[in-house]
Amino acid sequence: MYLPEHEQSENKTTGHYTCPMHPEIMQERPGICSECGMNLVPADRASDHDHSHDWHDRHAGHSTAMFLRKFWVSSVLSIPVVLYSSILNILFGFSAPAFPGSAYIPLILGSIVFFYGGSVFLASAWREIKARVPGMMTLISVAILTAYLWSVYAVFFGQEPLLWELTTLIVIMLLGHYIEMRAVSGAQGALKELSKLLPDTAEVIRGTETKVIPLADLKENDVVLVKPGDKIPADGSIIEGESEVNESMVTGESKPVNKRMGSAVIAGTVNGDGALKIQVAHIGEKTFLAGVMRLVAEAQASKSKLQILSDKAAFLLTVVAIGVGVATFGAWVLLSAGIAFAVSRVVAVLVIACPHALGLAVPLVASISTTKAAKNGFLVKQRLALEAARSIDTVLFDKTGTLTKGAFGVTGVFAVSDHSEDDVLALAASLDALSAHPIAQAIVADAKTRKIQFSEAKSHTAIKGRGAKAMIGGKETHVGGPALLESLGLAIPAGILEKVTAAGSQGQTVVFVVQENSVLGAIALADVVREESKEAVRELKAMGIRSVMITGDSEDVAKAVAAEIGLDEYFARVLPEQKSAKVKELQDKGRKVAMVGDGINDAPALTQADLGIAIGAGTNVAIESAGIILVRDDPRDIAKIVRLSKMTYSKMIQNLWWAAGYNIFAIPLAAGVLAPWGIFLQPAFAAVLMSASTVIVSINAALLGRRTL
Repeated sequence: MYLPEHEQSENKTTGHYTCPMHPEIMQERPGICSECGMNLVPADRASDHDHSHDWHDRHAGHSTAMFLRKFWVSSVLSIPVVLYSSILNILFGFSAPAFPGSAYIPLILGSIVFFYGGSVFLASAWREIKARVPGMMTLISVAILTAYLWSVYAVFFGQEPLLWELTTLIVIMLLGHYIEMRAVSGAQGALKELSKLLPDTAEVIRGTETKVIPLADLKENDVVLVKPGDKIPADGSIIEGESEVNESMVTGESKPVNKRMGSAVIAGTVNGDGALKIQVAHIGEKTFLAGVMRLVAEAQASKSKLQILSDKAAFLLTVVAIGVGVATFGAWVLLSAGIAFAVSRVVAVLVIACPHALGLAVPLVASISTTKAAKNGFLVKQRLALEAARSIDTVLFDKTGTLTKGAFGVTGVFAVSDHSEDDVLALAASLDALSAHPIAQAIVADAKTRKIQFSEAKSHTAIKGRGAKAMIGGKETHVGGPALLESLGLAIPAGILEKVTAAGSQGQTVVFVVQENSVLGAIALADVVREESKEAVRELKAMGIRSVMITGDSEDVAKAVAAEIGLDEYFARVLPEQKSAKVKELQDKGRKVAMVGDGINDAPALTQADLGIAIGAGTNVAIESAGIILVRDDPRDIAKIVRLSKMTYSKMIQNLWWAAGYNIFAIPLAAGVLAPWGIFLQPAFAAVLMSASTVIVSINAALLGRRTL
């Protein structure tokens, strides 16, 4: 839905720009939609694609308020038309007062209703015909045009007109469309709601002063002050302060996330009780929120297999309806039922067959599911991807950064008999606090978590390939791997040898703490398994889905991680370029595979899989190889994807059955198959049934939004 900059520049000569989500917004220059914050695109490009069954295309240029206004005006004008028609006389013996020219009141007012209220349908039908895909608007237009032309002829040549049927039909159609637009607008409101997350202003620090500026004036590398309770105005990183930030509106995570200096923050999230200074990294379309809006819009514009099927069915229904209408007219004329009766049957057939419910059945459900996905922390790039999730029977996880945190963590501390674990960790952390090495930082972080007191380390020296040394408490202290012990001529003490050997056999990294040439203990570190991974695998097993891990690590490491998490299967020592082959290997066994990876070196495997899921996208939502992107690093969301896919498919099938089944019974009834028993379906009542069908489909789709994942 967003156009790349080069495409925008190529179309600047078109003169008018509009919003794909809000076509009523039009201006002469490129810009941002005031309703949803999307880029405005050239108007001619916005109208180039299929207008037959896409909801926004059908109502291009129309607003909910406009339909409501036309409904009320047409309703008032229709009252005299009904009063001066023959139907009230037939039913109740009522006759409106006659005066010179009163016979033409229904035609005059009916003409106003036709041209004023019916113009929206005629204009939409013209777009359908121009696009060579006649659809529901074409059927409505043919119906009201037929009724109007016959009525004009009938008034002047002494026949029975269909003016009260025409005006009430238009009134009911306008009301039905208004209700439909309200229902769909509620689902499509995701983009507008996302845009509301951003504050209108930002408090920027320029020199020694702070001043409040409009958000549009904010620039990259600006430093902004975010006070407690305020919304963060742009993506960036904290340069001063510490606070908890509520990111639920963009990640689905209800628990506030602790943020400190260096932490990345997302525009639109809400600051907690600490003041923050943030250096702006991204503004405008580069922000995470803009990326989310773009993906939601793209997903809502894409079509699933079921939607393609419903589009074809709606087109087929249009052709069938016109054919049945012609046959109906011919049959009643041959039966000498009269032209007026035959025309009314044709109008009823065309109205009842309008595939509104069929055209709305899938897109509305898909739109609601896309919005629901975004609210639950995952972004659907392609509807086909969400549709495929329901049939997945195997989930293949990349280990590092997906099932594990992708960073070192302390897995065990081993102390010799005359020292405690805290003593060993305190010495190591005191020395490593001066190092930027990932292993050193992991030891320091673990010590801080255990609230261990650090000692001052003097004369810190890094020993290349072996570790580091420093003076702590007046004693020479070393921290390093097995190479350090070799260089010092020391052996692993018998008291910790078994534990160290076991840790090494599982692929863990072991560092030793030495003081005054005596080994005090050892610390084992590894890529830490996420607690969420275990829960995710349990949930998938409960759903009958196998969990498989793929990793470049050794057999021992892979086996240990698989056992800890409870995986069904694993592949070890797999090079990045071999991952897609492993996906195909599972597919060749008849498995439907979802590949879950970080979206960087997993791209070929994500593409090969039946469903590609990029996990831990963070602020990067432009991962091309994945059909679904998880905003947060939480594998438990995989089960949510599958559940949403099944819910969405179920709702789509329910709506398709209702829409198709309704037409199977309604079209013959409208054609007059029960006429021998005196049962006729008037065009206005046909419009009521058609609108009711649309509303039922809309309500059923809306129920999806109330279900929890």
